[in-house]
Amino acid sequence: MTRFPRRTRRTRRIAGAGAAAAVLALSACSSSGSESSSSPEASGQDLTGTVTVFAAASLKESFTTLGERFEKEHPGTRVTFNFGGSDSLAAGINNGAPADVFAAASAKTMKLVTDEGHAAGSPGTFVRNRLEIATVPGNPHGIDALEDLTASGLKVVLCDRTVPCGAAARTALEAGGVSLTPASYEQDVKSALTKVQLKEADAAVVYRTDVKAAGDKVEGVEFPEAAEAVNDYPIARLENAPNPSAAKAFVALVKSAEGQKVLGEAGFLEP
Repeated sequence: MTRFPRRTRRTRRIAGAGAAAAVLALSACSSSGSESSSSPEASGQDLTGTVTVFAAASLKESFTTLGERFEKEHPGTRVTFNFGGSDSLAAGINNGAPADVFAAASAKTMKLVTDEGHAAGSPGTFVRNRLEIATVPGNPHGIDALEDLTASGLKVVLCDRTVPCGAAARTALEAGGVSLTPASYEQDVKSALTKVQLKEADAAVVYRTDVKAAGDKVEGVEFPEAAEAVNDYPIARLENAPNPSAAKAFVALVKSAEGQKVLGEAGFLEP
């Protein structure tokens, strides 16, 4: 549950069988190298096999839900995920890791893949995310603002500077004129949040979506500088996708009204 600061010195806002046969006949006549222009819903019965999605760690809960829905809507398919820091995922893709879809937590990390020619077409932003401070339940240290994270003896963790949540935290800290030396830098946002959940850290600067997903295991504190570090999340089907049709359909689901509803309920902002 997000905790709103008590201080007043800052303001915080915070078909039928015949139709199926016709579709199969058209599919058999098409070139194996071409990509169907029909909608995923229209060609859904043709989708089979595994679609592998590389996605930012902060998308774990919402994408897992969408993966389950995709499998239900397209019997014969299976969605597997690799969640982690966007920079590590991009490096894996560029080094030849087999994947169908990449969903990054920043345009910068997506660019690492597009610059190598591994994205099919132009990536599109599907959601945005902003930061919050996660504290242990009850916020015993009375953390109400970024500058409170500099208090003597306070153990604060941040995401590594190379991952989007770490870059965003650095931007927010600079915007607030706050100099902070964290107890540790974590490889992704889930790792940073886990430190607080296990009470190995007093606070962490993470995404609001991760605070919400953690429920009563942490407490969230909004801070105005977060508005200066909102991350766009781009998604793309990959050029060498082993299952391009299913990849295209998964991306379509993420961008659909159904997908946006799931993401919105997780706390993501509209693109």
